Amino acid sequence: MPYPENFAGFQVNGPETWLEFNKNEFQPKPFGDYDVDIKIECCGVCGSDVHTLSGGWGEQNFPLAVGHEIVGKAIRVGPKVSLIKEGQRVGVGAQSYSCLECRQCKNENETYCTKQLDTYGAIWPDSGIVSQGGYSSHVRTHEHWVFPIPDALPSTDAAPMLCAGLTAYSPLVRNGCGPGKKVGIVGLGGIGHFGVLFAKALGAEVWAISRSHAKEADAFKMGADGFLATADKDWNKAHLMTFDLIINTANSFEDFDLDAYLSLLDVHAKWVSVGLPEGDGIKVRNQTFLSNGCFFGSSHLGSRRETLEMLQLAADKGIKTWVEEFPISDKNLAEVMTKLKKNDVRYRFCMTNYDEQFGA
Repeated sequence: MPYPENFAGFQVNGPETWLEFNKNEFQPKPFGDYDVDIKIECCGVCGSDVHTLSGGWGEQNFPLAVGHEIVGKAIRVGPKVSLIKEGQRVGVGAQSYSCLECRQCKNENETYCTKQLDTYGAIWPDSGIVSQGGYSSHVRTHEHWVFPIPDALPSTDAAPMLCAGLTAYSPLVRNGCGPGKKVGIVGLGGIGHFGVLFAKALGAEVWAISRSHAKEADAFKMGADGFLATADKDWNKAHLMTFDLIINTANSFEDFDLDAYLSLLDVHAKWVSVGLPEGDGIKVRNQTFLSNGCFFGSSHLGSRRETLEMLQLAADKGIKTWVEEFPISDKNLAEVMTKLKKNDVRYRFCMTNYDEQFGA
């Protein structure tokens, strides 16, 4: 299938104009033996996009097209590609490269590779070209980070799973989520709603934990077995030391009582933070962990194997992303980013109708 030498995408020039999207051509990195070119069909919208464009995460490589929850069609595969076939419907998440040779990569921890590169905003070492994301006509990605999408999974359901879904799924399966386990999901946003959906699909007793009761009805529709609102008096008292695992997806540490949350954990149980709020974070004291000896950690995306397992689980269980769709355009991207900045989303956005902007 013919395709352009240069790709096109909606780029932002810098944080001062982070809501101004300009449709530009850009040069992708040179095509390699293990690369796959994908004509993009749709792309989920991640909070990372807002943090990146608005300057909340510091300096970036502008001009930049963001977006890293990509689904499309593989239209070209390199001569050494074995994992993907031309014509397949595939997805790309937030990572597009790891060395595949280090200890981490060989132990299916390739998302922790010291040479890992992000799908957008990274500088490819051999060419100096900045990687561009999914608000574009095409994306060029190493085959290891390109994932076949099961036929039973609609594209706009699958796309948000490739970052938000995986960010929730990996720490769940790595930390024993399953039958007989009581699992808490802090924050019912884009990642958190996947936490509830996947923890329930994995067989756990699932509790959503939010600041207020505003999303309680939604949580139960997603399959939650219980709901805790931290604004309630003594909200944690009935559940002290009863949780086996808590995944924290919160995007803000404002008025965040960490001690109260950690008091929910059983002895040596785990708290895993996956949200990435802006600012200085929270202070942690050793005394916080003494009453139950709990463990405190984090998680980054997930492995290729976990991604494929997650997508298949979603297909097998009929898991449906709570997603709002918007045709991609400069105006709609600005609207979606504004809404996301205000947390005005239930619970994920996805940009669609790419052919209208980039051609069939």
